[in-house]
Amino acid sequence: MTMSKPIKQIHLAAHFPGVNNTTVWSDPAAGSHIEFESFKRFARTAERAKFDFLFLAEGLRLREQGGKIYDLDVVGRPDTFTVLTALAAVTERIGLTGTINSTFNEPYEVARQFASLDHLSDGRAAWNVVTSWDAFTGENFRRGGYLAAEDRYARAETFLRTAWELFDSWDGYEIVADKESGVFLSDPRAGTFEHRDRHFDIAGRFNVPRSPQGRPVIFQAGDSDAGREFAASASDAIFGRHSTLEAGQAFYSDVKGRLARYGRAHEDLLILPAATFVLGDTDAEAQELAHEVRRAQVSGQTAIKHLEQLWNRDLSGYDPDGPLPEIDPDVSGESISKGRAADRLYRDRIAVANEWREEAAAKNLSIRELMIEKSAPQSFIGSAETVATRIDELVQADAADGFILVPHITPGGLDGFADTVVPILQERGRFRTEYTGTTLRDHLGLGQPRSDRYPDRSAAARSAEAAEAAEAAAVAQDTEAAGAAAETAGAAS
Repeated sequence: MTMSKPIKQIHLAAHFPGVNNTTVWSDPAAGSHIEFESFKRFARTAERAKFDFLFLAEGLRLREQGGKIYDLDVVGRPDTFTVLTALAAVTERIGLTGTINSTFNEPYEVARQFASLDHLSDGRAAWNVVTSWDAFTGENFRRGGYLAAEDRYARAETFLRTAWELFDSWDGYEIVADKESGVFLSDPRAGTFEHRDRHFDIAGRFNVPRSPQGRPVIFQAGDSDAGREFAASASDAIFGRHSTLEAGQAFYSDVKGRLARYGRAHEDLLILPAATFVLGDTDAEAQELAHEVRRAQVSGQTAIKHLEQLWNRDLSGYDPDGPLPEIDPDVSGESISKGRAADRLYRDRIAVANEWREEAAAKNLSIRELMIEKSAPQSFIGSAETVATRIDELVQADAADGFILVPHITPGGLDGFADTVVPILQERGRFRTEYTGTTLRDHLGLGQPRSDRYPDRSAAARSAEAAEAAEAAAVAQDTEAAGAAAETAGAAS
């Protein structure tokens, strides 16, 4: 007698887009990415739909192309902690997830900020731990904020371990209120810490008591082998980019398969890819709308900018409705694009250009038409019924545990999904109708953090450093950046 596989509950979250090209600015409904009202409306919609959490990416420098501000991006990004803290005051249950860089910050500062956010939100804080790969962004920070390839993940793992030590320094201690003598600690050692290694040499007393979750939920967004190993050793969830069945299942199986070596169970890590969507009253209407959305996202100007990132040349004189350039990409010098993780995808610019030329010729595609195909297509297109069914199929097939939705209009682009797709999932028993807990760990089905579990430097760091060293060698050989990017998360791995 074979046992049927249990039905999985779907996890849903909402990403407020900021450092990408998903937003259709020309739509009359598109709003500000600076005004707090946009963040508040977006978060309240996600909470009304009973989503697990809101996700904010990170933009630490205005990106450039050809020496000028890359004007197809959101120009500017409010500070993550400021926005999340403000949202904690206007929401009640939804989790609040922020991307904070481990390359440019210090453990005490970040631990204190997240512990404070967890207190102020009654246990709804989450930290997306990322590294940074480029000296361009690092110029905004002390010592250039730049780390060599072989040091980035080693520092990230030590950074997280140190932050955990700070969070756990209050474990088991209480604040006691006494009418006569005032407030005191049940043990004078509460909050004391000491951490000394090649990355950090700190000791003192952590001044924020243990927060409602003990520690914030930990996310990771890297897709390299080092990033996957880091996630398996230390993360509660991974923000992925594989939202199709085959790619999703391969990623899911690979990352979940690494958990056992760290003494972790299958359910200890959630796989949550980013996903875009277009809804219509019918599938045909949604397909037509999706085509228009893609054309709005990839204008002629945008298409040329995207092509320049591969060609590494000024292509402003080319017609976006014409053929691809006959001239080859420039591989002789520094990239014309600064601060964009996507540039690292092109290990062999000439080979990729030739592939694109062959595809364009076979399909009779112009530059703009090809860039529409090459830019990330919508993950889910169709009626509410179709989209709900597809999401459920992917989750039940272990291609994901849920999805982080990225609408093409903010702040109102989430409304249609909340009003039509969510009720269908609820009716099918696949998604909650009410929050049953108060913390983000409750929403995600995660237990309390184990104070005895830290990233295993003996295994994870060696794997990370080996992968980064190999990447560094490739860069030295090819004079090009290499590796994969989780750009929608504002991360580089």
